[in-house]
Amino acid sequence: MSLRVNTNIAAVNTHRNLVVNNGKQAEAMEQLSSGLKVNRGADGPASLVISERLRAQTAGLKQAIDNSEAGISLVQTAEAALDEVSSALITARQLAVHAANEAVNDEVMLQADQKEINNILATINRVVQSRQFGMKVLLDGSKGATGVTSGANLEFVGATQATQSSGASGYEVILNQAARRAQMAGMVALDNEIIDRGEQLTITEGSKTVNFRTIKGETVENNLNALNAAIQEAGLNVELMRTPEDETEANAPQLISLRHKEFGSQHSFKVSSTTQGILSTKSDVYDTIANGLDVAGEINGEEATGVGQVLTGNTGNASTDGLAVRYSGLALPGQPDPADIPDSLDPPMQLSETALGNLSGISAGNVTLAQNSLVFQIGSNSLQTTSLALRNMRTDKLGTGVENVSGFGSLSEVDVTNPIKAQDSMRVLDRALEEVSSTRAEIGAFQKNNLESNLNYLRIAHENVMSSESVIRDADVAEAMTKFTRDQIMVESSTAMLAQANARAESFVQLLS
Repeated sequence: MSLRVNTNIAAVNTHRNLVVNNGKQAEAMEQLSSGLKVNRGADGPASLVISERLRAQTAGLKQAIDNSEAGISLVQTAEAALDEVSSALITARQLAVHAANEAVNDEVMLQADQKEINNILATINRVVQSRQFGMKVLLDGSKGATGVTSGANLEFVGATQATQSSGASGYEVILNQAARRAQMAGMVALDNEIIDRGEQLTITEGSKTVNFRTIKGETVENNLNALNAAIQEAGLNVELMRTPEDETEANAPQLISLRHKEFGSQHSFKVSSTTQGILSTKSDVYDTIANGLDVAGEINGEEATGVGQVLTGNTGNASTDGLAVRYSGLALPGQPDPADIPDSLDPPMQLSETALGNLSGISAGNVTLAQNSLVFQIGSNSLQTTSLALRNMRTDKLGTGVENVSGFGSLSEVDVTNPIKAQDSMRVLDRALEEVSSTRAEIGAFQKNNLESNLNYLRIAHENVMSSESVIRDADVAEAMTKFTRDQIMVESSTAMLAQANARAESFVQLLS
């Protein structure tokens, strides 16, 4: 056996192993104390890169969860305010129904009803102006799309979050067809002879029907008054078109003319009469009156769909998706308005663009739009957003575009101080209720499908990303403890062997003495 005294190779070797084992023990101790398998880049460069990305994603997902929860709170605040507005409108409509009870009400009662309605309208405006989330007022129109129109009979209705802001010149509205109502006029005039025979007149609209038998011995005017009262009592959305009383004698024969109150192709009614031509073309056989017409045209050169008088940009349009405007003209721009009372049973005709020699349609004006929708960051990455437009719920912006004798332009103008105004007020209130209900439905759908659904996804994703990051970076405590114990034994063994290596040199020296 060789033994080099000047350089104790065995001791040097043993010391090197001791240093290595000490390092391993320190690494195992660090893992156990920190709970992490990767504490620095040297522990696993690739693992560190991946785990840091996953950590960033985890933090982003956690914040997105908080964002979605805050968004739900905002939406619920807005919806709660709309619930109050809806309740107020229902109460106002009840008052309008009460005011329409002409036989019972006196002037004092009507004035009391009007005062209560004025108070309700003021309450709606107060709710709209005061309902805030933080410092954001939600229902005053500032958190949605705002629009201004130019052109006669053209009115901005609303827009969705998908609608793009227009330039200063706005979007041009081109019309090919104005909206019309289902209407008809008999070909045979009602006279005293027909009345005295006991003429049976039947009018059906939806599930509601009026069966009216003429009153023998009464004038033509009184019979028409009684028919009109029966139509109103039955709740039909049909009105009797009348020649003004001061323009005809009470017993002068008159054609019966009927018209649906609502515009559009969704609305129609049926008529029949005992005498051929009074209402129906055949005796006691129903005639279904041709449906009304929807407005037709385009906005900013993009396709739009008409429902009644409202023209709405189609889903998927580049700029006008969801943009809605109302054209309240009874004819296309530049055309004369049709007569209130049609000449025959034939449906009213409207000049087409072809007949006018204008194949490109007729311009009704422009709508200038500014998009101010609420934008929610609901994801952990850029551009993972969704938006919601909240329309203006002030009384001067609700119930617009309703055709009425009293000339009410919006909910803010309703008046129930006489029976005719009360009837028109009900129609305006119905439109306002429809608008509020529609907005509540849109908000509810947004909450359910955009926020709550996304929130569930985020929570699952957050859990999965945390699990993935844990697998890559967190220490297995049992494994780390086993490694630490092994390294501890090796350190102790290396220390003992180093002592032995050093002692061998001392033994050689003793042999020389």
